[in-house]
Amino acid sequence: MSRVRVHNFSVSLDGFGTGDGQRLEAPFGHAGTRLHEWFFPTRSFHEMQGEPGGSTGIDDAFASNWGPGIGAEIMGRNKFGPERGPSDEEWKGWWGDDPPFHTPVFVLTHHSRPSIEMKGGTTCHFIDASPAEAVKVAREAAGGLDVRIGGGPSIIRQFLAADLIDHMHTAIVPIVLGRGERLWDGLEALEQRFNVESVSSPSSVTHLTFTR
Repeated sequence: MSRVRVHNFSVSLDGFGTGDGQRLEAPFGHAGTRLHEWFFPTRSFHEMQGEPGGSTGIDDAFASNWGPGIGAEIMGRNKFGPERGPSDEEWKGWWGDDPPFHTPVFVLTHHSRPSIEMKGGTTCHFIDASPAEAVKVAREAAGGLDVRIGGGPSIIRQFLAADLIDHMHTAIVPIVLGRGERLWDGLEALEQRFNVESVSSPSSVTHLTFTR
């Protein structure tokens, strides 16, 4: 059976996966870009932007695992956009006309809207489903490939709580945010379900992998 994976998810020292006050001008709230500064110099990020170059060290070695073998993504509505309440059907995500996913994407939301077919093979579907139901739908769409859980932190937390994640990579970033959305709340003894490994990077980030 295909695996359910998380990659490149950044977490602050105090456990926040995003800052407080998400809005159109600040996708990660008051955290700004601080959680992701390790990622931007990598070759993997440059490739996502259609640009040459980028670093090829430890950070890129982890970042590059994001895409291979993935056939579908599940994300929360707050990753898809800043809107709250009924859907704004003019909004098509943060990523422009050609998002980096190139697979079916399933956006978990209580507010239905028609699917959006984008360039590069990305089609966004909006579903009201439990974690288990969402994984079932995404696996069918993935055609035997793995399913990536893209975030945000509350979505990853729900899938961990439901014991649906087989592999997770988090980047622990040495900043203290103080407020925002936590990743680890309610997941006591999570480590007992996984083999856990850590690798330190010269960028000051610690990469943690959890493998069932």
